[in-house]
Amino acid sequence: MAQTFINSYPKLLQSGVQVAGLWLAHGDEPLLQQWLIAALRQHWQQQNYSITRIELTSPKSWQDVLAELGSLSLFDDASALIVTGNHKPDKTTTAELVRFAQAAASGEQSHSLLWLLPKLDRRAQSAAWFAPFTQYGQVIDCQVYDERARQQILQLQAERFGLRLSQDAWQLLMSHTEQNLLSAYQTLWRLSYLFAPKLAERQAAGEAHAHDTHSTVVPLDIDDLQAALVSDAQFSVFDLSDAMLAGDAKQVVKIFLQLKSIDEPPTLILWAISKDMRHIMALQDGKDPQALGIWRSKQGLYMNAMRRHSPASTAEWSTLIYCCDAAIKGVLRQPAWELLLQAALALTGVSLFPTPN
Repeated sequence: MAQTFINSYPKLLQSGVQVAGLWLAHGDEPLLQQWLIAALRQHWQQQNYSITRIELTSPKSWQDVLAELGSLSLFDDASALIVTGNHKPDKTTTAELVRFAQAAASGEQSHSLLWLLPKLDRRAQSAAWFAPFTQYGQVIDCQVYDERARQQILQLQAERFGLRLSQDAWQLLMSHTEQNLLSAYQTLWRLSYLFAPKLAERQAAGEAHAHDTHSTVVPLDIDDLQAALVSDAQFSVFDLSDAMLAGDAKQVVKIFLQLKSIDEPPTLILWAISKDMRHIMALQDGKDPQALGIWRSKQGLYMNAMRRHSPASTAEWSTLIYCCDAAIKGVLRQPAWELLLQAALALTGVSLFPTPN
């Protein structure tokens, strides 16, 4: 049976999972494969499996795999084998894997085999060697295809850490970590030690399961996340936002230079600028401030900023945001900080440079 990681992983966090038989995990996101191994390892240990790793150095290495599965320790109930390497089994070995999987399904044996592979294309998944894993085992696609899937995976880990982020906090986290799964996960881990330390320690020790967090989830808003991400700055991006909305160009430059001097991530600066620009353009279209999620204390600032700009002036903002993002990613040669300052001042009503094409 073939499943995506987000569909299979939560099931593995539950108790009583049957782990005997064939498992195959393929994808180019190694962190997902590590999480999969960690989830299976808990079941292997609870069911008294001996755990062994084998690296395939050639197709003949599959004989070592079959030999290992055929041996049983006197002190363990079964063996769990983690296989790495991109050497495919031949016809004879494939037939042995079929017999192994059928014996596991019938309860004749309890061994478990997990094979870790890079992303497999459709041609590879239609090959004869792949058939036993789909017909008799579990195939898990460890790939992140879009940002929605990335956030779903991270939300699951956040709940395991005892955290529940608001939508604004998620947007800030993803922007701050530049859509990097490992960086975002590490940030969640640090947040858990700040806001849910007891559960974080249990999770790190491998004692926490998904059901442990239902009654102990700590909600985090954007203020909490911002305070955790920016700890050594005299100013924060929120101060920059207030100055931009107030139209105080001098204060904007002062805050901007200070944030640059402490190496504040440019993605975080862009997140604050683009958020304010989107809100102002939405207000110009007649949207309600409360419906946009603008805090009551800042609605006056946004409304004043909206009146300061004409639809003609804000029409260039989308291009400017795009150029800032391209410069941060190295696609555009113009310095990212120069474009970010241009965008920040544009919010105040000051035009520093012509908008790049």
